[in-house]
Amino acid sequence: MAAETWRLVLYVGDGPTSRAALEIARRLCAERLNGRFTCDVIDINQNPGMAHKHNILAVPTLVRELPLPVKRLVGYISDLDVLARALDIK
Repeated sequence: MAAETWRLVLYVGDGPTSRAALEIARRLCAERLNGRFTCDVIDINQNPGMAHKHNILAVPTLVRELPLPVKRLVGYISDLDVLARALDIK
């Protein structure tokens, strides 16, 4: 059976919580998803249309697009285990 592939999208701004969210998302992918992921980072300051198009009201917002169902996490999460549980990463 093939390993499940994850698709994450992280919407960030230029503040410290966005920088911290980027770091924790990178750790999550490296330590828990073992190459079974794509993770796009969208800076809403550089691309505000994407935030509007995807109804992003606050940053950081991490969206798990795959596997379904879609999940959204808004705000700063500093604990890798809490983030993994919130996204249902075993």
